Amino acid sequence: TSITSAKIQVNGVHLHYQQTGEGSHAVLLLPGMLGSGQTDFGPQLKSMNKQLFTVVAWDPRGYGKSIPPSRDFPPDFFERDAKDAVDLMQALKFKKFSLLGWSDGGITALIAAAKYPNLIHKLVVWGANASVTQEDVRIYNGIRDVSKWSEKVRKPLEELYGHKYFAETCEAWVDGISRFAENSDGSICQQLLPDIKCPTFIIHGEKDPLVPQAHAEYIHKHIKGSRLLLMPEGKHNLHLRFAKDFNREVENFLR
Repeated sequence: TSITSAKIQVNGVHLHYQQTGEGSHAVLLLPGMLGSGQTDFGPQLKSMNKQLFTVVAWDPRGYGKSIPPSRDFPPDFFERDAKDAVDLMQALKFKKFSLLGWSDGGITALIAAAKYPNLIHKLVVWGANASVTQEDVRIYNGIRDVSKWSEKVRKPLEELYGHKYFAETCEAWVDGISRFAENSDGSICQQLLPDIKCPTFIIHGEKDPLVPQAHAEYIHKHIKGSRLLLMPEGKHNLHLRFAKDFNREVENFLR
């Protein structure tokens, strides 16, 4: 089945998305920091079951091909992304859908599932966190300078954005997300977790260098009935590195 790309106006911006499959179960893929459907979810767009699922991957405002506007990080940027994501799916005429959120997209998905419970069927998050600790701020500052990133990770983003936008947006992200550390308990969305009522699957790579495992365990503990899968060899991009295993686990959960 082919993958279609299009833009649709949502909340005053033109959001880019990719769509594939003709299944009755709609699924939205939410990318990480600086991510887009094409850079973050190639193996999912290509290989998820097209008979069972209709798969949509979006570029949040200021990311990927959803520019303009330029990306910024006001205090409510995760809530803004959550509203954009849900409104995008409704604009595409999906009444109910599941969310698959990676990293920042996982945080967005947690907020969307808590705030729009009647729209969300099931929830899968990986590499996500509901709070920011001082240790996290230290980790974020370690990736502030994109010239120190591995070429493999850096190159597709430089091709997508150009060096200047990529470098400046990464710095702005580090500043934006680090601000949550000033909140009580460093909370991003901790208080919303008990409001998530849909079936929830949390996946975490035990070797994730960016998001310590305690974050996954916290989310699991505070979402009633959620399931946690730890992947011993998984790092932050476990859905790319172990795409086959990841897709199988997620499809089984979504069925």
